[in-house]
Amino acid sequence: MAGVSVGTVSNVLNRPELVSQQTRQRVLDVIEQVGFIRNGSARQLRAGTSRAVGAIVLDVANPFFTEVARGIEDRLAEDGYVLILCSSDESPEKEARHLRLLLEQSVLGMLVVTADRDLGRLEAVRRRGRPVVLLDRTSPDGTMCSAAVDDVHGGELAVSHLLAGGHRRIGFVNGPLAIQQCADRREGARNAVRTAGLPDDVLLEVTNPTLNADGGEEALAALLADPDPPTAIFCVNDVTALGVMRGLLRRGLSVPEDVALVGYDDVEFAGLLATPLTSVRQPKYQLGRAAADLLLTEAAAGPEHRHEQRLFQPELVVRASSDRAGLP
Repeated sequence: MAGVSVGTVSNVLNRPELVSQQTRQRVLDVIEQVGFIRNGSARQLRAGTSRAVGAIVLDVANPFFTEVARGIEDRLAEDGYVLILCSSDESPEKEARHLRLLLEQSVLGMLVVTADRDLGRLEAVRRRGRPVVLLDRTSPDGTMCSAAVDDVHGGELAVSHLLAGGHRRIGFVNGPLAIQQCADRREGARNAVRTAGLPDDVLLEVTNPTLNADGGEEALAALLADPDPPTAIFCVNDVTALGVMRGLLRRGLSVPEDVALVGYDDVEFAGLLATPLTSVRQPKYQLGRAAADLLLTEAAAGPEHRHEQRLFQPELVVRASSDRAGLP
């Protein structure tokens, strides 16, 4: 229909710079007219990789990862790739299954928020020739690219803010320490207490296996059952803080009059609550874009690639949940 050879059509689709603009446009017009869609499976078999990139996060229901995924998706789209998004639900076993399935799909590479500190599964993927970028955590020895936020500093910001507000008994709702972000935020929280010259028992930590609202409400029950309950609570993420706030309201306690509250991530709903939530803001969209950019760069560079670590800085956003002066 276009009056050209099969080879010319192939060049238009795969190496358009080899075809004159006039011929290229004629072929594209026919493609549009007949609704042609190339066979991606056949192309994948020939190339050995697909036009897809896999990402495994802890929980796709968490708005933090939704915003990160948007950054990943937008950056990949610029180079003609699509995103396959998976949730490990904080399970190393489920993460391993997703890694295997993504390898079966011959994805270009993978972006992974690890469910624990064991990087052996990711090393196995790399040995199969697929680049892997650590997302939302750093590479301990620099052997992988990573895009992360300084969570130690973020934990310091949160607890230092509560200490400056006069609180001397601070609950800390944390997640499993096998998750690096939880361990780092805990380190930062403890650093803030020690920097203030206060004893470690200022911080009352409850570790919850689930980083969701229900887990936050369960952790609140444990904190309030302590003989010396906290006057302020720092939560390892905003979704957990939402559960803590829900639990406080059910008990007739006010935020921040009875208990001050600080979250982490600064997801979209944080500023929209009836009592807006103070939170440590992470540059979520930028984090996703950076991770995708690192992956595409590594895939294009091949064996000559040098691993890069991109570390973003968090920011404390003070709202009414921890600041009485911010109340209407």
